[in-house]
Amino acid sequence: MYNQKMRKLGEERSAIRELFEYGNRRKAEIGADNVFDFSLGSPSVPAPARVGEEIARLMRETPPQILHGYTSAPGAIEARAAVADYIRTAFGVPMQSDLVYLTCGAAASLAAVFGALCGRGEEIIVPAPFFPEYRVFIEQAGGVLVPVPVRADLHLDVGAIGRAVTPATAAVLINSPNNPTGAVYRDEEIAALAALLREKSKGRDPILLIADEPYRELCYVAPPVYPMAAYEHTVVCYSFSKSLSLAGERIGYIAVSPQCAEAQGLFAAVAGAARALGYVCAPSLFQRAATACLGMSSDVGTYRENGALLYSALTEMGYRCAPPEGAFYLFVKALEQDAVRFSERARAHELLLVPSDSFGMEGYVRVSYCVPRAVIERSLPAFSALKKEYTGK
Repeated sequence: MYNQKMRKLGEERSAIRELFEYGNRRKAEIGADNVFDFSLGSPSVPAPARVGEEIARLMRETPPQILHGYTSAPGAIEARAAVADYIRTAFGVPMQSDLVYLTCGAAASLAAVFGALCGRGEEIIVPAPFFPEYRVFIEQAGGVLVPVPVRADLHLDVGAIGRAVTPATAAVLINSPNNPTGAVYRDEEIAALAALLREKSKGRDPILLIADEPYRELCYVAPPVYPMAAYEHTVVCYSFSKSLSLAGERIGYIAVSPQCAEAQGLFAAVAGAARALGYVCAPSLFQRAATACLGMSSDVGTYRENGALLYSALTEMGYRCAPPEGAFYLFVKALEQDAVRFSERARAHELLLVPSDSFGMEGYVRVSYCVPRAVIERSLPAFSALKKEYTGK
């Protein structure tokens, strides 16, 4: 009667969403102020004023049949041109507008790219921990996710990535700033990865670098080199969800490097995959509004201050975690090896922490600090009580 695999996906929500829904129920029971919800990576900082101004201008000046009507499947010509112009100006890459595809956020971008690359067991190497939906997107496309653990400092282990390459490797996927760790990969890491991929691509089709970049503007250290500028065979999947606080509007883009081998053919495959998935003609209004705000971001300082407060307080209590470098996540060592059980014990203190198992790594929890500062301040006694529950002090 229906696809059993899809039913299973529908019934078994991600650990992040499951915890978020639990939090909503708990808030209704005891009041929102008494629940410390660090589950979802949903921006709490308002969008830049320019976003609202641009929406208002478009509503005043653009005929409704254009503003709210269908665009071309890959996006409005002017929106694609704006993205290409921005990449050329900001990063020095000779980007072409006919290699830009506007999408319904980063999820649609990634699903379309995997659909273009996979189908018969192609392997996608992914540093672990990683965003859980990567596995869903890759496997649905007919590919295989190959996890490679990061180093102890949560940065890339380029040597391990090299050892994971096989004849079936189609691409390496990176995400920097990273969800769930908050790490920002350094220029030398990306350069070393690019050199590795060139070496491993000799005598075969080039191994692609897929860069998932929804957090690019949310850096507290030097932002990473633009992947296209470091490696020619690169596809960038971008979302405005985090940079412009537009998560619910589902708007982003795919950019295929013009230096990529068979760039036009790859773009056509991306377009075909998007068509097969039903991801054509992203929201028309936000194609234009978002691309008028390229390079802008919401108040990153708020996230930086939240991360610094939480890191300082937790490490003073005796928790172990790496200092936040970007995005809005703190990756905290659980107080026992079973992160799921630790997360469940945290619930008793009304702390909603996502266990790392679903991210492909054991023994940690992700704390999403894109919340009002008051939530963090009120949560600290709960974190302290949880620590004492394990150590007695």
